[in-house]
Amino acid sequence: MKHRIVVLGAGYAGAFAAGNLARRLSPADTEITVVNAVPDFVERMRLHQLAIGRDLAFRKLADVFAGTGVRLRLARVTGVDPERRAVAVTGEDGDAELAYDTLLYALGSSVAHHGVPGVAEYAFDVTGRSSALRLRERLAGLGEGGTVLVVGEGLTGIETATEFAESRPDLSVALAARGELGAWLSPKARHHLRQAFDRFGITVHEHTAIEAVEPTRAIAADGTAVPADVTVWSAGFAVQPIAAASGLEVAETGQIVVDRTMRSVSHPDVYAAGDSAYAIGDNGRPLPMSCGSAGYTNMQATAAIIARLTGSKVPTTALKYYGNTISLGQRDAIFQAVDEQARSKSWYLGGRPAARLKSGVLKGSRWSIAHPTFGMPKRKRRLVIAKDRSDAPVSA
Repeated sequence: MKHRIVVLGAGYAGAFAAGNLARRLSPADTEITVVNAVPDFVERMRLHQLAIGRDLAFRKLADVFAGTGVRLRLARVTGVDPERRAVAVTGEDGDAELAYDTLLYALGSSVAHHGVPGVAEYAFDVTGRSSALRLRERLAGLGEGGTVLVVGEGLTGIETATEFAESRPDLSVALAARGELGAWLSPKARHHLRQAFDRFGITVHEHTAIEAVEPTRAIAADGTAVPADVTVWSAGFAVQPIAAASGLEVAETGQIVVDRTMRSVSHPDVYAAGDSAYAIGDNGRPLPMSCGSAGYTNMQATAAIIARLTGSKVPTTALKYYGNTISLGQRDAIFQAVDEQARSKSWYLGGRPAARLKSGVLKGSRWSIAHPTFGMPKRKRRLVIAKDRSDAPVSA
């Protein structure tokens, strides 16, 4: 019987990992299935652009995996049973169960409400296509002088606020930051960021923690009411509770605790990648939930899976950040270099060169997903583990 590899999620981590596995493992020995709730690959890094009205082309996953040997199962994951090595799903055909020998868990994350009253009822977000389209519809109906408040001073918040202000100068855009805007940037990069906010006319409410969201305003911790016809919540990410409910060892964040090879510390036939993985980077700190982490962790996870299944030495890939690229509208950006401890260096790149760099990152991500088995070798690696027993554990 073929070794069954099931990949949960077809975002940046899952889609690339599935293609990498198909590229390097022999189909005579393996059966690779990707489970995803929607039929398209969603470019999460561009959802703020979708929300403000830009037309984005979404590639069908069926086309992405056509001819690769990867099986696509359109369904929503409802549970994982690591003891029985089974995944519960629900889709158009009803409820079903998928058995696996090796599982790669890459279900990603969604917006974190942090228990703030009114966020679930009244706020919008750009962490998924459906939520971005809901925001798009709301913004389209917002007339001149309408107020938009972006909550959160991280990368998503900054990119959302600047994209909205540039694309809709008729709106009054503001951003609420718990601390100082761009405090983690180098002094020159921080100055560049503030100049961009001034150029776009974005109002910044620094040291403002939003503790409640209402239909037409947000309430700060000191009781100040910030007017907002639309509140966009970008104050962090949260993973689904599926992993925690399954019995897999998870961190306080609900992410699966993995070793250096992205293997679950509690269940050796389960791997995690992307936002779902609680992985420690080369600097000794947990990797942040980001597209960059998705790339690092999926490369390490697939390399480890392939090595263990083919009897090879497990390699280690770098888990190190070199910098962050932040879009500031369509023609401006910041690339902030960081050191080994993820602290900002004095050097940064700004303006159009940084914008071209960010555009290249986005195009590279799209291309790699669209060509999941690019460079497929003529000779693929055969498995050395037992193939005649579906219940045989993955060898170390």
